[in-house]
Amino acid sequence: MALLDVNNLKVWYPVRGGWFRSTRYLRAVDGVSFNIKAGETLGLVGESGCGKSTLGRALVGLESPRAGSFTIDSINLNSLHGKELRRARKKIQMIFQDPYGSLNPRLTVFSAINEVLALHTKLNKSQRIDRVTELLDLVGLEPEYMHRYPHQFSGGQRQRVGIARALAAEPELIVADEPVSALDVSVQAQIINLMRAIQKTTGTAFLFIAHDLAVVEHISHRIIVMYLGKIVESGPSSKLCAAPQHPYTRALLSAVPTLDAKTGRKRIILPGDVPSPLDPPSGCCFHPRCPLAQDICRREAPELNPLADDSDHFSACFFPERVASMINNT
Repeated sequence: MALLDVNNLKVWYPVRGGWFRSTRYLRAVDGVSFNIKAGETLGLVGESGCGKSTLGRALVGLESPRAGSFTIDSINLNSLHGKELRRARKKIQMIFQDPYGSLNPRLTVFSAINEVLALHTKLNKSQRIDRVTELLDLVGLEPEYMHRYPHQFSGGQRQRVGIARALAAEPELIVADEPVSALDVSVQAQIINLMRAIQKTTGTAFLFIAHDLAVVEHISHRIIVMYLGKIVESGPSSKLCAAPQHPYTRALLSAVPTLDAKTGRKRIILPGDVPSPLDPPSGCCFHPRCPLAQDICRREAPELNPLADDSDHFSACFFPERVASMINNT
């Protein structure tokens, strides 16, 4: 049974067109369905503007879905209010992209984490101090750091504080919204290894959002690829990265650097820009930039279906076999 089950989720933003124009909608997330199992890391990858962060923010209640639903532990969060919603929200927490902007500069580390503990636990002040000490130790920070302010930390240390704060409520799922993109490469590796260690210790599941497929491949059990608000491919990370079945995934993989020149992938440069989610193209949303597009791609939108010989690998492409041929020729 899935820990998180997302069904046809849509997040649209109204854009008013003036006195004599009807309201249009920016379709940031447009009918997304997936699930996450307990203790699993699901990677979510795509270009900037594809809807990744909006999806993550909707799951933690920072954006309001226009349609669809999502449940955690079979609890429909959309239907809850007040105290019931507060109790359910402790099951899902978030790590933000900006490790400095997500922390209040006027609060010490203790105060930032204590707020979460006071809201979601029944610990007294002495117990909360002990718990903050445990959390800082878990993320590799010294206990005395709890009395410092955010400006006294490096970027990597701030992100560790953000992880400790997310863990304070003992969530079953953490949405990590590009948690390493603002950090140096060496620090990125430290944070990723920390998250993997925390998962082994606590059993917490992660939705790991990033635009770097190499990073996502390293940490994720499964990966979903988004383009223009839709999922175009999903599957186990080893299968998806070894044999992508959508031309967009193939293009993303071609941008991953490799040290082996003989096995290096030929870089695929996609023509044009990502279409506006205010006016998405007809048919397949990727067809204006796809090197394999045919007439059917311009007329009809492909469904996200399992491959004929692989029930856990899905692709929204009419010609996955041509993608395989595309790989062999590069």
